[in-house]
Amino acid sequence: MLAGLAALVVLVALVGGVPYALLVFVGPPLRPELLDLDVLTGNVGPSTIIAVLVLLVWLAWFQLFLCILVEVYAGVRRVGMPARVPLSGGMQFVANKLVSSVLLLFTAGAMVVPLAKLTPMPAAPPVTAVAYSAPLVEQTLEAPRTKKVYVVQPPHGRHHESLWEIAEKCLGDGRRYHEIYRLNQAKEQPDGSRLRMADLIRPGWVLDMPDNAKNVHVVPSGQPREQTLREHPGRVDVAPGSIAAEQRDQQEQKTPKREAKHRLPEQRADEQDQRAEQPPVIREAQGADLTDYLAGASLAAAGLLLVLARRRREQLWGRVFGRRIVRPRDDAAQAEVALRLGGDAPGARVLDVGLRHLGAELAAQRRTPPTVYGAHLSARTLDLWIHPSDDDPPTPWTAIDGGQVWRLPAYEGRLLPDRRTSGAPYPGLVSIGTDASGRVLIDLEAAQGLINVRGPQTTAALAALAVELATNLWSDRMRVTLVGFGEELTAIAPDRIRAVGSLAEVLPELEADAAPRAQVLTGRITGRPRRAHYLLSSVAPTHEEARRLALLARRDTAGYVLAGDVPHATWTLQINEDGTARIAELGFEVRAQLLPRRHYRALVDLFRTAGRLDGEAISEPVPLAGLHSPAVEVRILGPVEIAGLPPLEEGRMELATEMLVYLATHQGGVHPVVLGGVLWPRGVQDMVRDAAIARVAEWLGPGHLLTDEAGRLRLGPEVRTDWALFRELVRRAQGDPSGRAVLLEKALGLVRGPLLVGRRPGGYAWLAADDLEYDVTATVADAAHRLCEIRLAQGQPDAAVAAVRAALLLAPDDEALWRDLLRATHATEDTVRLRAVVEGLTRRASSHPYGGGMAPETEALIEELLPTWRIHVVRESSA
Repeated sequence: MLAGLAALVVLVALVGGVPYALLVFVGPPLRPELLDLDVLTGNVGPSTIIAVLVLLVWLAWFQLFLCILVEVYAGVRRVGMPARVPLSGGMQFVANKLVSSVLLLFTAGAMVVPLAKLTPMPAAPPVTAVAYSAPLVEQTLEAPRTKKVYVVQPPHGRHHESLWEIAEKCLGDGRRYHEIYRLNQAKEQPDGSRLRMADLIRPGWVLDMPDNAKNVHVVPSGQPREQTLREHPGRVDVAPGSIAAEQRDQQEQKTPKREAKHRLPEQRADEQDQRAEQPPVIREAQGADLTDYLAGASLAAAGLLLVLARRRREQLWGRVFGRRIVRPRDDAAQAEVALRLGGDAPGARVLDVGLRHLGAELAAQRRTPPTVYGAHLSARTLDLWIHPSDDDPPTPWTAIDGGQVWRLPAYEGRLLPDRRTSGAPYPGLVSIGTDASGRVLIDLEAAQGLINVRGPQTTAALAALAVELATNLWSDRMRVTLVGFGEELTAIAPDRIRAVGSLAEVLPELEADAAPRAQVLTGRITGRPRRAHYLLSSVAPTHEEARRLALLARRDTAGYVLAGDVPHATWTLQINEDGTARIAELGFEVRAQLLPRRHYRALVDLFRTAGRLDGEAISEPVPLAGLHSPAVEVRILGPVEIAGLPPLEEGRMELATEMLVYLATHQGGVHPVVLGGVLWPRGVQDMVRDAAIARVAEWLGPGHLLTDEAGRLRLGPEVRTDWALFRELVRRAQGDPSGRAVLLEKALGLVRGPLLVGRRPGGYAWLAADDLEYDVTATVADAAHRLCEIRLAQGQPDAAVAAVRAALLLAPDDEALWRDLLRATHATEDTVRLRAVVEGLTRRASSHPYGGGMAPETEALIEELLPTWRIHVVRESSA
């Protein structure tokens, strides 16, 4: 406010005070001496020189006055980039600063762009701009039947374009992103999706732009989007030899040397002020997309996927005939894609099994587990930093660094058997980030005191800790109490997480439940575990609360992680602006594991979707012209197979197969830019993408990979999936009552196993945001259910059993199928056979990797068909 008031005084003095003073003390701009034409040929005296100087002063004032008018107009009308006043660089800069300060004084929404942004900028990225000559711009302004569009560019490394960035590049002000959003909101894009969130745009989208946009494409206003995309595909080329081409080439030379962390916290210092002005949602979108954070949290991703699969299994219990379970959308779907990309299930298993084996071996030797301060998990080893030093760890662990570190080779860990019956000795181990070779974890209990979290992203760090603690595999009985944040996280793990509003609410309970450390550690490995308790608080404690917590932490095994300035903390986790995390007391410095607001919301939405039981309609199939054998068949109802084509060379087959599967299951076509984003979600160079597409085209042969008028790739009619044939047989069965059973049997005969089983590791993450997985399981189960009813009505229970078992190969978690199998087997009147089915189902439910038992409806049906089943289950358990 003081700056604004001072600027207002200066502006009034310049606009009104300066001309008043000039008129009073030196006179008007044109003095009589300059009006005499003889001054051009006669002698020049002092009065004439003074008159010239007065004129120059007036001209300088008038130039400043014009600059102020231009800046006021730009700020009040919010036109974005102010017009340039000729020969007024420094003067317009001063005017800009003064007007900006005054407008900010009167309104928080002032949109004055600092003149510093008008100075020559670094070369634009090579995929963003088209250089138009001045005559073309003038011609465009005169042509009211044209419009301006921008094609969203493909990612480069971690750099994904945002509306803010596009507005900054094309409109001169990132804060004008909402204008682009309003112009394109809910408009259908080339890939069939629509813009519904300002921070969610995709490569290949065609965005309508405001009339004053620069570095864009000019097209006829009535031109279809497909034609626009065909004429202006993902990469925008410029005329060779032009200034824009030179800038592009310079930028391409710089790009390989630059780390792909566009707009992450480690950006240049001169961008910090501009970043601070950005709306939070746009700032997060520029910082990194969902893949950067969620896929990077590999252990948390593995745990989240396991919990999500358990929810989906329970969601299937309530699926009704003719509908599929609700699938995630938008950010929630992209969150699951990121989890599938980054989830490190093998690493999580090594950590889980390795720690449980260690605890069991120590218990067998009657040894107390050592304190583990931290752990390091890489692709090769699991290291534990222990105290006190001990050079005699149980096999296959080995001691290094004089017994300060216990090491488990990863290959040894993978060979260890599952020991879920063994206790979890170190449930407080949680990731704080990654270093050059792997993940770094700390044990919250080992601090034996308070852990202080400081920095600009404290809540994001606490949220990441909470999510991993709530879903990890290496913990059993646990309670995570969140103070001041995270109430929505109870949707992910209600049995582990609770949220309270203040430390005062939970302190008495913590003090009442405290237990000696040695007693707790021994109980965990001897089968008498006590529930672990961890407190994460985004609310800074009062002096008294900090004192009570510090005393509690010294005698209890719980972990206490507190934000704010906590005196006498044992460890301090410092989160820096550049995204690094440091614990000086342990000598750890890593790239922090964070869960920013957008990613947090996406996870919560994902799990809320998995809890919905209303279901949604199954996608309608595209009818086939005939049932003849195709030239190329893409088989996905089981192991992935490509029939009719020779195998490619090693190393290229898996990616080419995935591309073919995606194209075959998206018959409407897909643009190469979108296809690149699907198959390479972390980004890929255009050259690599285009080479892969050309390789698949050559593999298929002429006439099988087509390009339509919109530039989309689609497969020819002689390339078909077994899934398309399945749907066509089911569709024809609906209209043919007499041949319905035969058609359904033919359809179920195509099922060979789970969908796309044997897919390449890390691939097919796009399934999480696609209808395919959901449609296939629901349609196969419904077809089997219908055929089972037909065969039972015809008195053919064995045929009904065969139909259901065929579907169970693909959809084993759909318990409606198991209930059909129970009814069909009961109809055979073979009690021994029915008991075998019940026992198999019971064993499967009790040992299911996702847990959850079986549906109540299934248990009730078993009680009805085989009342003595529980007796047999109890006997087997006792044995």
